[in-house]
Amino acid sequence: QRRVHGDSRIRKEHLPKMATAHRRINKLRDHLAPEEPLQPVRILVTGAAGQIAYSLLFMIAQGRMLGPKQPVILHMLDIPAAAGAMQGVVMELLDGAFPLLKDIVATTDLREAFSNVQIAVLVGARPRGPGMERKDLLGANAAIFQEQGKALNDFADRNVKVLVVGNPANTNAQIASQNAPTIPRENFTALTRLDQNRAVAQLASRLRVPVPTVKNVIIWGNHSATQYPDVNHAFIADYPRPQFVNSVRAAIGNDVWLNDEFIKTVQQRGAAIIKARKLSSAASAANAACDHIRDWFLGTAEGEFTSMGVPSTGAYGIPEGVIYSFPVVCRNGTYQIVEGLQIDAFSREKMMLTDKELREEKEMANAHLATLSKK
Repeated sequence: QRRVHGDSRIRKEHLPKMATAHRRINKLRDHLAPEEPLQPVRILVTGAAGQIAYSLLFMIAQGRMLGPKQPVILHMLDIPAAAGAMQGVVMELLDGAFPLLKDIVATTDLREAFSNVQIAVLVGARPRGPGMERKDLLGANAAIFQEQGKALNDFADRNVKVLVVGNPANTNAQIASQNAPTIPRENFTALTRLDQNRAVAQLASRLRVPVPTVKNVIIWGNHSATQYPDVNHAFIADYPRPQFVNSVRAAIGNDVWLNDEFIKTVQQRGAAIIKARKLSSAASAANAACDHIRDWFLGTAEGEFTSMGVPSTGAYGIPEGVIYSFPVVCRNGTYQIVEGLQIDAFSREKMMLTDKELREEKEMANAHLATLSKK
């Protein structure tokens, strides 16, 4: 009896330790258990045989856009004349053996391309040819994006998120939105993250600091030579030493450079690249498109914002509905314009100039579409 009683007493003493061990084992089992697989996201890229898409499609397949765990199905659209080249890109995507790439839909048919897509990156657009007037370029692209807006309206997921990359990006996004009345207006955006990245890189190079330490640079307005790269709310983390924060303007210490050469360099960077390589920006534009969508879906860091061309809410005196680049914060697949920032007279003048250009572009594009509708 003593022996039995003694054994019983020993077991009771060990119960708390055994319970702790069981909890640890269960926690380890939960950690090692396979996660519920994520459903693939359908992503459309138009102009799929073009330069930008050639970089962008592989970045998406690698997980650069939605993260390393999110599987994707790529929808690829191009014109019939580019169908052969597009099939070559498909072959390369398959040869990449990307674990996240679950399927590819490559087509020249709008319905097939746009069906059930959850993200649409509209890259394909008419480039400006020799002797082509700006109004002619606007008109040609207005017709393309009118058609694609209708396709989004008719075939895409009802909450599809749209990023327009093809230029003139802001106005093309405006036209697409006008032709997709069943899709929320705020789901249409234009790419100005490329301009933000260019501005950040210029500042980081000037200060000889890592690019990620430059925060909250703003691009206001149009993705064009009238855009306004604004550093008045930007700061440098861990500068001049760790744990310190310094404003960009104070760190640079040269207002003449910031208000003139810096702005012009960012505004004209696309033209400088064309002059140097005889082709427009491609890899950097694809990278910026991934940055734009990733922040939109996965969120911006606390205390930081990014630049996106979005429909104005009337903030900062920009007419409501104009697709204009603002500073935004992103949470849970949505964005919100950052309001209440102080705007000085120099900035206000720059912001109104780019707004004027956007309203002129919209009028010219709509006038061209009205002419087409009468034919």
